[in-house]
Amino acid sequence: MPSSNLFSSLFTISLFILLPLFASPSLADVSLTRPVSPGTICKSTPDPSFCKTVLPPSQTANVYDYGRFSVRRSLSVCRKFLSLVQKYLNRSSTLSNTAIEALEDCQLLTGLSMDFLLTSFQTVNTTNSTLPSMQADDVQTLLSAVLTNQQTCLDGLQSTASAWRVKNGLSIPMSNDTKLYSVSLALFTKGWVPKKKNGTGQPGRKHLIFRNGRLPLKMSSRNYEIYQSVCRRKLLQTSDDQVTVSNIVVVSQDGGGNFTTINDAVAAAPINANGGTGYFLIYVTAGVYEENVSIAKNKKYLLMIGDGINETIITGNRSVADNSTTFNSATFAVVAPGFVAVDISIRNTAGPIKGQAVALRNGADLSTFYSCSFEAYQDTLYAHSLRQFYRECDIYGTVDFIFGNAAAVFQNCNIYPRLPLTGQSNEITAQGRTDPNQNTGTSIHNCTIKAADDLASSNGTTQTFLGRPWKQYSRTVYMQSFMGSLINPAGWDRWSGDFALNTSYYAEYNNTGPGSNTTNRVTWLGYHVINATNATNFTVSNFLLGDIWLPQTGVPYTGGLV
Repeated sequence: MPSSNLFSSLFTISLFILLPLFASPSLADVSLTRPVSPGTICKSTPDPSFCKTVLPPSQTANVYDYGRFSVRRSLSVCRKFLSLVQKYLNRSSTLSNTAIEALEDCQLLTGLSMDFLLTSFQTVNTTNSTLPSMQADDVQTLLSAVLTNQQTCLDGLQSTASAWRVKNGLSIPMSNDTKLYSVSLALFTKGWVPKKKNGTGQPGRKHLIFRNGRLPLKMSSRNYEIYQSVCRRKLLQTSDDQVTVSNIVVVSQDGGGNFTTINDAVAAAPINANGGTGYFLIYVTAGVYEENVSIAKNKKYLLMIGDGINETIITGNRSVADNSTTFNSATFAVVAPGFVAVDISIRNTAGPIKGQAVALRNGADLSTFYSCSFEAYQDTLYAHSLRQFYRECDIYGTVDFIFGNAAAVFQNCNIYPRLPLTGQSNEITAQGRTDPNQNTGTSIHNCTIKAADDLASSNGTTQTFLGRPWKQYSRTVYMQSFMGSLINPAGWDRWSGDFALNTSYYAEYNNTGPGSNTTNRVTWLGYHVINATNATNFTVSNFLLGDIWLPQTGVPYTGGLV
Protein backbone atom coordinates (compact mmCIF):
# COMPACT_ATOMS: atom_id res chain seq x y z
CA MET A 1 0.00 0.00 0.00
CA PRO A 2 1.46 3.41 -0.93
CA SER A 3 1.81 6.15 1.59
CA SER A 4 -1.02 8.65 1.92
CA ASN A 5 1.33 11.57 1.23
CA LEU A 6 1.30 10.98 -2.52
CA PHE A 7 -2.48 11.17 -2.65
CA SER A 8 -3.02 13.93 -0.12
CA SER A 9 -0.71 16.25 -2.05
CA LEU A 10 -3.14 16.11 -4.96
CA PHE A 11 -6.08 17.58 -3.07
CA THR A 12 -6.95 21.08 -1.96
CA ILE A 13 -10.12 20.46 0.00
CA SER A 14 -9.42 22.06 3.34
CA LEU A 15 -12.40 20.27 4.86
CA PHE A 16 -10.46 17.03 4.87
CA ILE A 17 -7.03 18.19 5.98
CA LEU A 18 -7.43 16.42 9.29
CA LEU A 19 -8.93 13.24 7.79
CA PRO A 20 -6.70 10.34 6.80
CA LEU A 21 -7.11 9.38 3.16
CA PHE A 22 -6.92 5.65 3.82
CA ALA A 23 -8.61 3.60 6.47
CA SER A 24 -6.87 0.86 8.38
CA PRO A 25 -7.03 -2.46 6.54
CA SER A 26 -9.73 -4.87 7.67
CA LEU A 27 -10.83 -8.32 6.64
CA ALA A 28 -11.54 -8.16 2.92
CA ASP A 29 -11.29 -10.02 -0.36
CA VAL A 30 -7.56 -10.46 -0.98
CA SER A 31 -8.01 -9.59 -4.66
CA LEU A 32 -9.46 -6.24 -3.63
CA THR A 33 -6.72 -5.35 -1.15
CA ARG A 34 -3.86 -6.35 -3.47
CA PRO A 35 -2.12 -3.30 -5.06
CA VAL A 36 -2.59 -3.00 -8.82
CA SER A 37 -1.77 -0.40 -11.44
CA PRO A 38 -4.23 2.32 -12.47
CA GLY A 39 -4.49 0.66 -15.87
CA THR A 40 -5.63 -2.57 -14.29
CA ILE A 41 -8.19 -1.05 -11.93
CA CYS A 42 -9.56 1.20 -14.70
CA LYS A 43 -10.64 -1.84 -16.70
CA SER A 44 -13.54 -2.14 -14.26
CA THR A 45 -14.87 1.34 -15.14
CA PRO A 46 -17.04 2.34 -18.12
CA ASP A 47 -14.35 4.61 -19.59
CA PRO A 48 -10.90 3.09 -18.86
CA SER A 49 -8.96 5.65 -20.89
CA PHE A 50 -10.43 8.57 -18.95
CA CYS A 51 -10.03 6.71 -15.67
CA LYS A 52 -6.29 6.40 -16.26
CA THR A 53 -6.02 10.17 -16.67
CA VAL A 54 -7.46 10.90 -13.22
CA LEU A 55 -5.80 8.24 -11.06
CA PRO A 56 -2.16 8.76 -9.95
CA PRO A 57 -0.03 7.19 -12.71
CA SER A 58 3.23 6.48 -10.89
CA GLN A 59 2.10 4.30 -8.00
CA THR A 60 0.07 1.17 -7.41
CA ALA A 61 -2.75 0.93 -4.90
CA ASN A 62 -5.76 -1.25 -4.19
CA VAL A 63 -9.37 -0.64 -5.15
CA TYR A 64 -10.15 1.00 -1.80
CA ASP A 65 -7.28 3.48 -2.13
CA TYR A 66 -8.30 4.36 -5.67
CA GLY A 67 -11.95 4.55 -4.68
CA ARG A 68 -11.29 7.01 -1.86
CA PHE A 69 -9.07 9.05 -4.15
CA SER A 70 -11.77 9.23 -6.80
CA VAL A 71 -14.63 10.10 -4.44
CA ARG A 72 -12.57 12.79 -2.76
CA ARG A 73 -11.54 14.27 -6.09
CA SER A 74 -15.20 14.13 -7.17
CA LEU A 75 -16.11 16.25 -4.19
CA SER A 76 -13.43 18.76 -5.15
CA VAL A 77 -14.59 19.15 -8.75
CA CYS A 78 -18.23 19.30 -7.65
CA ARG A 79 -17.40 22.27 -5.44
CA LYS A 80 -15.60 23.99 -8.33
CA PHE A 81 -18.53 23.38 -10.65
CA LEU A 82 -20.94 24.89 -8.12
CA SER A 83 -18.77 28.02 -7.99
CA LEU A 84 -18.81 28.20 -11.78
CA VAL A 85 -22.61 27.98 -11.90
CA GLN A 86 -22.86 30.70 -9.27
CA LYS A 87 -20.54 32.88 -11.34
CA TYR A 88 -22.87 32.64 -14.33
CA LEU A 89 -25.87 33.40 -12.14
CA ASN A 90 -24.14 36.52 -10.87
CA ARG A 91 -23.81 37.67 -14.49
CA SER A 92 -27.32 36.70 -15.53
CA SER A 93 -28.59 40.10 -16.69
CA THR A 94 -28.25 39.12 -20.35
CA LEU A 95 -29.96 35.73 -19.97
CA SER A 96 -33.61 34.83 -20.39
CA ASN A 97 -35.71 33.80 -17.44
CA THR A 98 -35.65 30.20 -18.67
CA ALA A 99 -31.86 30.19 -18.85
CA ILE A 100 -31.66 31.62 -15.34
CA GLU A 101 -34.10 28.96 -14.14
CA ALA A 102 -31.94 26.25 -15.74
CA LEU A 103 -28.88 27.60 -13.91
CA GLU A 104 -30.81 27.72 -10.65
CA ASP A 105 -31.76 24.08 -11.19
CA CYS A 106 -28.06 23.31 -11.64
CA GLN A 107 -27.26 25.20 -8.46
CA LEU A 108 -29.80 23.20 -6.45
CA LEU A 109 -28.74 19.88 -7.96
CA THR A 110 -25.02 20.49 -7.52
CA GLY A 111 -25.57 21.50 -3.90
CA LEU A 112 -27.34 18.19 -3.33
CA SER A 113 -24.48 16.37 -5.03
CA MET A 114 -22.01 18.03 -2.69
CA ASP A 115 -23.94 16.58 0.25
CA PHE A 116 -24.09 13.14 -1.37
CA LEU A 117 -20.37 13.07 -2.11
CA LEU A 118 -19.42 14.19 1.38
CA THR A 119 -21.57 11.46 2.91
CA SER A 120 -20.10 8.93 0.49
CA PHE A 121 -16.53 9.91 1.32
CA GLN A 122 -17.18 9.68 5.05
CA THR A 123 -18.33 6.10 4.49
CA VAL A 124 -15.56 4.89 2.18
CA ASN A 125 -12.94 6.50 4.41
CA THR A 126 -13.75 4.11 7.25
CA THR A 127 -13.20 0.63 5.84
CA ASN A 128 -11.29 -1.56 3.43
CA SER A 129 -14.04 -4.12 3.09
CA THR A 130 -17.43 -4.72 1.57
CA LEU A 131 -20.20 -3.00 3.49
CA PRO A 132 -23.45 -4.35 4.93
CA SER A 133 -26.16 -4.41 2.27
CA MET A 134 -28.12 -1.33 3.38
CA GLN A 135 -25.01 0.80 3.95
CA ALA A 136 -23.61 -0.19 0.55
CA ASP A 137 -26.98 0.55 -1.06
CA ASP A 138 -27.04 3.97 0.63
CA VAL A 139 -23.75 5.04 -0.94
CA GLN A 140 -24.40 3.43 -4.32
CA THR A 141 -27.72 5.29 -4.34
CA LEU A 142 -26.05 8.62 -3.52
CA LEU A 143 -23.33 8.21 -6.13
CA SER A 144 -25.96 7.19 -8.69
CA ALA A 145 -27.90 10.35 -7.84
CA VAL A 146 -24.82 12.53 -8.35
CA LEU A 147 -24.68 11.34 -11.95
CA THR A 148 -28.42 11.92 -12.32
CA ASN A 149 -28.14 15.46 -10.94
CA GLN A 150 -25.38 16.26 -13.40
CA GLN A 151 -27.39 14.91 -16.34
CA THR A 152 -30.47 16.87 -15.25
CA CYS A 153 -28.42 20.06 -15.13
CA LEU A 154 -27.17 19.41 -18.65
CA ASP A 155 -30.65 18.56 -19.95
CA GLY A 156 -32.01 21.80 -18.56
CA LEU A 157 -29.30 23.92 -20.18
CA GLN A 158 -29.72 22.17 -23.52
CA SER A 159 -33.45 22.85 -23.52
CA THR A 160 -33.08 26.63 -23.68
CA ALA A 161 -31.40 28.31 -26.64
CA SER A 162 -30.47 31.43 -24.69
CA ALA A 163 -28.44 29.27 -22.29
CA TRP A 164 -26.33 27.92 -25.12
CA ARG A 165 -23.48 30.34 -24.40
CA VAL A 166 -23.61 29.30 -20.78
CA LYS A 167 -23.75 25.63 -21.69
CA ASN A 168 -20.67 26.02 -23.88
CA GLY A 169 -18.83 27.50 -20.92
CA LEU A 170 -19.91 24.62 -18.71
CA SER A 171 -19.82 21.73 -21.17
CA ILE A 172 -16.19 20.70 -20.73
CA PRO A 173 -16.22 20.68 -16.92
CA MET A 174 -19.63 18.97 -16.98
CA SER A 175 -18.34 16.23 -19.28
CA ASN A 176 -15.15 15.61 -17.32
CA ASP A 177 -16.92 15.77 -13.97
CA THR A 178 -19.52 13.25 -15.16
CA LYS A 179 -16.78 10.84 -16.21
CA LEU A 180 -15.08 11.23 -12.84
CA TYR A 181 -18.35 10.56 -11.00
CA SER A 182 -18.73 7.43 -13.11
CA VAL A 183 -15.26 6.28 -12.05
CA SER A 184 -16.15 6.84 -8.39
CA LEU A 185 -19.35 4.85 -8.73
CA ALA A 186 -17.59 2.01 -10.55
CA LEU A 187 -14.79 1.73 -7.98
CA PHE A 188 -17.25 1.89 -5.09
CA THR A 189 -19.35 -0.85 -6.67
CA LYS A 190 -16.27 -3.02 -7.17
CA GLY A 191 -14.81 -2.56 -3.69
CA TRP A 192 -17.59 -1.92 -1.21
CA VAL A 193 -20.80 -3.43 -2.63
CA PRO A 194 -21.41 -7.08 -1.66
CA LYS A 195 -22.12 -9.49 -4.46
CA LYS A 196 -25.85 -9.83 -4.92
CA LYS A 197 -27.49 -13.20 -5.12
CA ASN A 198 -30.60 -13.87 -7.13
CA GLY A 199 -33.72 -14.16 -5.01
CA THR A 200 -35.75 -17.30 -4.62
CA GLY A 201 -38.88 -15.90 -6.20
CA GLN A 202 -40.86 -16.62 -3.05
CA PRO A 203 -43.37 -14.05 -1.77
CA GLY A 204 -42.06 -11.62 0.81
CA ARG A 205 -43.87 -10.51 3.93
CA LYS A 206 -47.03 -8.52 3.39
CA HIS A 207 -47.14 -5.53 5.70
CA LEU A 208 -50.62 -4.28 6.38
CA ILE A 209 -50.20 -1.59 9.00
CA PHE A 210 -52.70 0.57 7.15
CA ARG A 211 -56.04 -1.19 7.32
CA ASN A 212 -59.21 -0.04 5.60
CA GLY A 213 -57.41 3.14 4.59
CA ARG A 214 -56.76 4.15 8.19
CA LEU A 215 -53.44 4.84 9.83
CA PRO A 216 -52.61 3.80 13.39
CA LEU A 217 -50.74 6.82 14.69
CA LYS A 218 -48.73 6.93 17.86
CA MET A 219 -48.66 10.46 19.26
CA SER A 220 -49.10 12.52 22.38
CA SER A 221 -52.58 12.72 23.88
CA ARG A 222 -52.85 16.37 22.85
CA ASN A 223 -51.94 15.63 19.24
CA TYR A 224 -54.25 12.66 19.25
CA GLU A 225 -57.16 14.84 20.33
CA ILE A 226 -56.36 17.34 17.60
CA TYR A 227 -56.13 14.63 14.99
CA GLN A 228 -59.38 13.01 16.11
CA SER A 229 -61.25 16.29 16.02
CA VAL A 230 -60.06 17.43 12.61
CA CYS A 231 -59.80 14.15 10.73
CA ARG A 232 -63.22 12.82 11.72
CA ARG A 233 -61.93 9.32 11.23
CA LYS A 234 -61.75 6.38 13.59
CA LEU A 235 -58.15 5.42 14.17
CA LEU A 236 -57.28 1.79 14.44
CA GLN A 237 -55.61 1.07 17.77
CA THR A 238 -52.89 -1.55 17.70
CA SER A 239 -50.30 -2.55 20.24
CA ASP A 240 -47.39 -2.45 17.82
CA ASP A 241 -46.35 -1.31 14.34
CA GLN A 242 -47.65 2.17 14.99
CA VAL A 243 -46.41 5.20 13.12
CA THR A 244 -44.81 7.64 15.53
CA VAL A 245 -45.79 11.29 15.17
CA SER A 246 -43.85 14.04 16.96
CA ASN A 247 -46.19 16.91 16.10
CA ILE A 248 -49.20 17.75 13.97
CA VAL A 249 -50.42 20.83 12.15
CA VAL A 250 -53.61 21.28 10.16
CA VAL A 251 -54.03 23.02 6.82
CA SER A 252 -57.56 24.22 6.11
CA GLN A 253 -58.71 26.82 3.61
CA ASP A 254 -61.55 27.96 5.85
CA GLY A 255 -59.15 29.15 8.53
CA GLY A 256 -60.09 26.39 10.95
CA GLY A 257 -56.58 24.93 11.09
CA ASN A 258 -53.10 26.17 11.83
CA PHE A 259 -52.44 27.30 8.25
CA THR A 260 -54.37 28.04 5.08
CA THR A 261 -51.59 27.00 2.66
CA ILE A 262 -49.50 23.86 2.44
CA ASN A 263 -46.25 25.78 1.91
CA ASP A 264 -46.77 27.64 5.20
CA ALA A 265 -47.23 24.32 7.00
CA VAL A 266 -44.06 22.94 5.41
CA ALA A 267 -42.17 26.06 6.49
CA ALA A 268 -43.24 25.39 10.09
CA ALA A 269 -41.76 21.88 10.08
CA PRO A 270 -38.52 21.39 12.03
CA ILE A 271 -35.19 21.52 10.21
CA ASN A 272 -33.14 18.34 9.90
CA ALA A 273 -35.45 16.37 12.18
CA ASN A 274 -34.39 12.93 13.32
CA GLY A 275 -36.76 10.27 12.03
CA GLY A 276 -36.35 8.38 15.28
CA THR A 277 -38.40 11.03 17.10
CA GLY A 278 -41.37 10.60 14.77
CA TYR A 279 -42.91 12.27 11.76
CA PHE A 280 -44.03 15.87 11.60
CA LEU A 281 -47.59 15.35 10.39
CA ILE A 282 -49.28 17.85 8.09
CA TYR A 283 -52.97 17.09 7.77
CA VAL A 284 -54.42 18.82 4.69
CA THR A 285 -58.20 19.00 4.78
CA ALA A 286 -60.37 18.65 1.69
CA GLY A 287 -60.10 21.45 -0.83
CA VAL A 288 -58.36 22.60 -3.99
CA TYR A 289 -54.96 24.11 -3.14
CA GLU A 290 -53.63 26.19 -6.02
CA GLU A 291 -49.99 26.35 -5.10
CA ASN A 292 -46.66 24.94 -6.19
CA VAL A 293 -45.36 23.05 -3.18
CA SER A 294 -41.62 22.63 -2.66
CA ILE A 295 -40.14 20.61 0.22
CA ALA A 296 -36.43 21.29 0.67
CA LYS A 297 -33.77 18.81 1.75
CA ASN A 298 -33.72 19.97 5.39
CA LYS A 299 -37.44 19.25 5.98
CA LYS A 300 -36.91 15.60 6.75
CA TYR A 301 -39.51 13.04 7.84
CA LEU A 302 -42.69 14.84 6.89
CA LEU A 303 -45.92 12.85 6.82
CA MET A 304 -48.60 14.58 4.74
CA ILE A 305 -52.13 13.18 4.90
CA GLY A 306 -55.13 14.44 2.94
CA ASP A 307 -58.80 13.56 2.96
CA GLY A 308 -58.51 11.31 -0.07
CA ILE A 309 -58.02 11.24 -3.82
CA ASN A 310 -60.14 13.97 -5.45
CA GLU A 311 -60.81 15.46 -2.01
CA THR A 312 -57.48 17.03 -1.11
CA ILE A 313 -56.16 18.40 -4.41
CA ILE A 314 -52.91 20.28 -5.03
CA THR A 315 -52.85 21.89 -8.45
CA GLY A 316 -50.60 24.04 -10.62
CA ASN A 317 -50.06 24.75 -14.32
CA ARG A 318 -46.39 25.43 -14.92
CA SER A 319 -45.00 24.06 -18.18
CA VAL A 320 -42.03 24.21 -20.52
CA ALA A 321 -44.23 26.11 -22.98
CA ASP A 322 -44.54 28.85 -20.38
CA ASN A 323 -40.75 29.18 -20.09
CA SER A 324 -40.23 26.81 -17.21
CA THR A 325 -37.71 23.98 -17.20
CA THR A 326 -39.14 20.48 -16.98
CA PHE A 327 -37.44 20.14 -13.60
CA ASN A 328 -39.05 23.30 -12.27
CA SER A 329 -42.50 22.81 -13.78
CA ALA A 330 -43.62 20.49 -10.98
CA THR A 331 -46.75 21.27 -9.01
CA PHE A 332 -45.29 19.32 -6.08
CA ALA A 333 -41.54 18.87 -5.63
CA VAL A 334 -39.79 17.12 -2.75
CA VAL A 335 -36.14 16.32 -1.98
CA ALA A 336 -36.43 15.85 1.80
CA PRO A 337 -35.53 12.30 2.89
CA GLY A 338 -38.16 10.09 4.50
CA PHE A 339 -41.17 11.88 3.03
CA VAL A 340 -44.57 10.13 3.15
CA ALA A 341 -47.80 11.28 1.45
CA VAL A 342 -51.22 9.66 1.84
CA ASP A 343 -54.67 10.38 0.34
CA ILE A 344 -53.73 13.36 -1.85
CA SER A 345 -54.26 14.27 -5.53
CA ILE A 346 -51.50 16.22 -7.31
CA ARG A 347 -52.29 17.79 -10.66
CA ASN A 348 -50.67 19.83 -13.40
CA THR A 349 -53.44 21.38 -15.47
CA ALA A 350 -51.27 22.92 -18.21
CA GLY A 351 -52.82 20.46 -20.67
CA PRO A 352 -51.35 18.45 -23.55
CA ILE A 353 -50.76 21.50 -25.76
CA LYS A 354 -48.16 22.85 -23.27
CA GLY A 355 -45.81 19.87 -23.56
CA GLN A 356 -43.72 18.89 -20.55
CA ALA A 357 -45.63 19.78 -17.40
CA VAL A 358 -44.83 17.79 -14.25
CA ALA A 359 -47.34 17.05 -11.49
CA LEU A 360 -44.89 15.40 -9.03
CA ARG A 361 -41.11 15.68 -9.02
CA ASN A 362 -39.66 13.35 -6.43
CA GLY A 363 -35.97 13.39 -5.50
CA ALA A 364 -36.52 12.34 -1.89
CA ASP A 365 -34.64 9.29 -0.67
CA LEU A 366 -36.70 6.60 1.06
CA SER A 367 -39.92 8.37 0.09
CA THR A 368 -43.38 6.82 -0.05
CA PHE A 369 -46.67 7.74 -1.70
CA TYR A 370 -49.76 5.76 -0.69
CA SER A 371 -53.25 6.13 -2.11
CA CYS A 372 -52.38 9.28 -4.05
CA SER A 373 -53.17 10.35 -7.61
CA PHE A 374 -50.93 12.14 -10.11
CA GLU A 375 -52.64 13.79 -13.05
CA ALA A 376 -51.13 15.55 -16.07
CA TYR A 377 -50.26 14.74 -19.68
CA GLN A 378 -46.62 14.73 -20.81
CA ASP A 379 -44.12 14.01 -17.98
CA THR A 380 -46.66 13.57 -15.18
CA LEU A 381 -44.49 11.85 -12.58
CA TYR A 382 -40.80 12.69 -12.44
CA ALA A 383 -39.23 9.95 -10.31
CA HIS A 384 -36.00 11.90 -10.44
CA SER A 385 -33.51 10.07 -8.20
CA LEU A 386 -32.80 8.00 -5.08
CA ARG A 387 -35.19 5.34 -3.64
CA GLN A 388 -38.97 5.64 -3.96
CA PHE A 389 -42.09 3.53 -3.35
CA TYR A 390 -45.62 4.05 -4.68
CA ARG A 391 -48.54 1.94 -3.48
CA GLU A 392 -52.17 2.00 -4.65
CA CYS A 393 -51.70 5.23 -6.57
CA ASP A 394 -53.47 6.42 -9.74
CA ILE A 395 -51.21 7.84 -12.46
CA TYR A 396 -52.59 9.62 -15.54
CA GLY A 397 -50.58 10.86 -18.51
CA THR A 398 -49.57 10.63 -22.16
CA VAL A 399 -45.95 10.99 -23.35
CA ASP A 400 -43.24 9.58 -21.04
CA PHE A 401 -45.52 10.11 -18.10
CA ILE A 402 -43.51 8.05 -15.60
CA PHE A 403 -39.90 9.13 -16.12
CA GLY A 404 -36.65 9.82 -14.30
CA ASN A 405 -33.76 7.87 -12.82
CA ALA A 406 -34.82 6.81 -9.35
CA ALA A 407 -34.86 3.28 -8.01
CA ALA A 408 -38.66 3.22 -7.94
CA VAL A 409 -41.23 0.51 -7.36
CA PHE A 410 -44.88 1.04 -8.27
CA GLN A 411 -47.01 -1.59 -6.57
CA ASN A 412 -50.77 -2.18 -6.85
CA CYS A 413 -51.11 1.10 -8.77
CA ASN A 414 -53.55 2.04 -11.54
CA ILE A 415 -51.84 3.46 -14.63
CA TYR A 416 -54.11 5.36 -17.01
CA PRO A 417 -52.78 6.48 -20.40
CA ARG A 418 -54.80 9.45 -21.62
CA LEU A 419 -55.65 10.86 -25.05
CA PRO A 420 -52.61 12.80 -26.33
CA LEU A 421 -52.39 15.40 -29.04
CA THR A 422 -53.07 14.32 -32.59
CA GLY A 423 -50.00 12.56 -33.94
CA GLN A 424 -48.57 11.75 -30.52
CA SER A 425 -48.22 8.28 -29.04
CA ASN A 426 -48.29 7.31 -25.39
CA GLU A 427 -45.14 5.98 -23.74
CA ILE A 428 -45.86 5.02 -20.15
CA THR A 429 -42.23 5.08 -19.01
CA ALA A 430 -39.01 6.85 -20.03
CA GLN A 431 -36.38 5.66 -17.61
CA GLY A 432 -33.17 7.70 -17.45
CA ARG A 433 -30.29 5.45 -16.31
CA THR A 434 -27.03 6.74 -17.81
CA ASP A 435 -24.43 4.46 -16.23
CA PRO A 436 -24.29 0.65 -15.94
CA ASN A 437 -23.32 0.86 -12.26
CA GLN A 438 -26.32 2.94 -11.20
CA ASN A 439 -28.71 0.94 -9.01
CA THR A 440 -31.70 2.66 -10.58
CA GLY A 441 -34.69 1.56 -12.61
CA THR A 442 -38.49 1.47 -12.74
CA SER A 443 -40.28 -1.62 -11.43
CA ILE A 444 -44.01 -1.86 -12.09
CA HIS A 445 -45.39 -4.66 -9.94
CA ASN A 446 -48.94 -5.99 -9.69
CA CYS A 447 -50.34 -2.86 -11.32
CA THR A 448 -53.27 -2.35 -13.68
CA ILE A 449 -52.83 -0.56 -17.01
CA LYS A 450 -56.06 0.60 -18.62
CA ALA A 451 -57.07 3.45 -20.91
CA ALA A 452 -58.35 6.60 -19.22
CA ASP A 453 -61.89 7.56 -20.17
CA ASP A 454 -60.86 10.06 -22.86
CA LEU A 455 -58.58 7.54 -24.55
CA ALA A 456 -61.07 4.70 -24.21
CA SER A 457 -63.79 6.73 -25.93
CA SER A 458 -61.53 7.96 -28.77
CA ASN A 459 -61.34 6.48 -32.27
CA GLY A 460 -58.62 4.06 -31.22
CA THR A 461 -55.74 5.29 -33.42
CA THR A 462 -53.46 6.28 -30.53
CA GLN A 463 -50.52 3.92 -30.03
CA THR A 464 -49.60 3.16 -26.43
CA PHE A 465 -46.29 1.58 -25.43
CA LEU A 466 -44.83 0.31 -22.15
CA GLY A 467 -41.85 2.62 -22.46
CA ARG A 468 -38.90 3.89 -24.46
CA PRO A 469 -35.19 4.43 -23.72
CA TRP A 470 -34.65 8.02 -22.64
CA LYS A 471 -31.02 7.35 -21.70
CA GLN A 472 -28.33 4.83 -22.64
CA TYR A 473 -28.91 2.26 -19.88
CA SER A 474 -32.65 2.72 -19.40
CA ARG A 475 -34.10 -0.04 -17.18
CA THR A 476 -37.78 -0.88 -16.70
CA VAL A 477 -39.50 -4.10 -15.59
CA TYR A 478 -43.20 -4.99 -15.63
CA MET A 479 -44.13 -7.87 -13.33
CA GLN A 480 -47.44 -9.59 -12.55
CA SER A 481 -49.42 -6.65 -13.91
CA PHE A 482 -52.63 -6.46 -15.94
CA MET A 483 -52.21 -4.88 -19.37
CA GLY A 484 -55.28 -3.77 -21.27
CA SER A 485 -55.72 -4.11 -25.02
CA LEU A 486 -54.41 -0.57 -25.57
CA ILE A 487 -50.79 -1.78 -25.36
CA ASN A 488 -49.16 -2.02 -28.79
CA PRO A 489 -48.16 -5.65 -29.55
CA ALA A 490 -44.52 -4.57 -29.94
CA GLY A 491 -44.66 -3.39 -26.33
CA TRP A 492 -41.79 -0.92 -26.47
CA ASP A 493 -41.07 2.16 -28.57
CA ARG A 494 -37.84 3.64 -29.92
CA TRP A 495 -36.44 6.95 -28.72
CA SER A 496 -34.40 7.80 -31.80
CA GLY A 497 -33.20 5.30 -34.37
CA ASP A 498 -31.32 2.47 -32.69
CA PHE A 499 -30.31 4.52 -29.63
CA ALA A 500 -29.94 2.35 -26.50
CA LEU A 501 -31.76 -0.66 -27.96
CA ASN A 502 -28.88 -2.94 -27.03
CA THR A 503 -27.77 -1.31 -23.78
CA SER A 504 -31.18 -0.80 -22.14
CA TYR A 505 -32.81 -3.46 -19.98
CA TYR A 506 -36.52 -3.99 -20.56
CA ALA A 507 -38.17 -7.02 -19.04
CA GLU A 508 -41.58 -8.58 -18.53
CA TYR A 509 -42.61 -11.31 -16.14
CA ASN A 510 -45.92 -13.14 -15.80
CA ASN A 511 -48.20 -10.28 -16.79
CA THR A 512 -51.84 -10.79 -17.70
CA GLY A 513 -54.49 -9.19 -19.89
CA PRO A 514 -54.86 -8.76 -23.67
CA GLY A 515 -51.87 -6.41 -23.88
CA SER A 516 -49.48 -8.78 -22.13
CA ASN A 517 -48.87 -11.23 -24.98
CA THR A 518 -45.13 -11.15 -25.71
CA THR A 519 -45.28 -13.06 -29.02
CA ASN A 520 -44.83 -9.95 -31.16
CA ARG A 521 -42.66 -7.92 -28.82
CA VAL A 522 -39.55 -6.07 -29.99
CA THR A 523 -36.45 -8.17 -30.71
CA TRP A 524 -33.88 -5.76 -29.29
CA LEU A 525 -30.94 -7.21 -27.37
CA GLY A 526 -32.08 -5.16 -24.39
CA TYR A 527 -35.53 -6.78 -24.21
CA HIS A 528 -36.14 -9.89 -22.08
CA VAL A 529 -38.93 -12.17 -20.95
CA ILE A 530 -37.62 -13.17 -17.53
CA ASN A 531 -38.28 -15.91 -14.99
CA ALA A 532 -39.27 -15.64 -11.33
CA THR A 533 -35.67 -15.71 -10.09
CA ASN A 534 -34.73 -12.67 -12.16
CA ALA A 535 -38.00 -10.91 -11.44
CA THR A 536 -37.38 -11.16 -7.71
CA ASN A 537 -34.41 -8.84 -8.12
CA PHE A 538 -36.88 -6.04 -8.85
CA THR A 539 -39.20 -6.58 -5.88
CA VAL A 540 -39.52 -4.22 -2.93
CA SER A 541 -37.37 -6.39 -0.66
CA ASN A 542 -34.49 -6.73 -3.11
CA PHE A 543 -34.58 -3.66 -5.35
CA LEU A 544 -35.33 -1.14 -2.59
CA LEU A 545 -34.30 -3.17 0.49
CA GLY A 546 -37.74 -2.08 1.63
CA ASP A 547 -37.96 -4.46 4.58
CA ILE A 548 -35.46 -2.21 6.35
CA TRP A 549 -37.20 1.17 5.94
CA LEU A 550 -40.79 0.78 4.79
CA PRO A 551 -42.34 -0.65 8.00
CA GLN A 552 -41.85 2.64 9.86
CA THR A 553 -44.01 4.41 7.26
CA GLY A 554 -47.07 2.32 8.04
CA VAL A 555 -47.68 1.80 4.32
CA PRO A 556 -48.63 -1.74 3.22
CA TYR A 557 -46.35 -3.51 0.79
CA THR A 558 -45.53 -6.93 -0.54
CA GLY A 559 -41.83 -7.66 -0.25
CA GLY A 560 -41.58 -10.32 -2.94
CA LEU A 561 -43.62 -11.63 -5.83
CA VAL A 562 -47.36 -12.11 -5.36
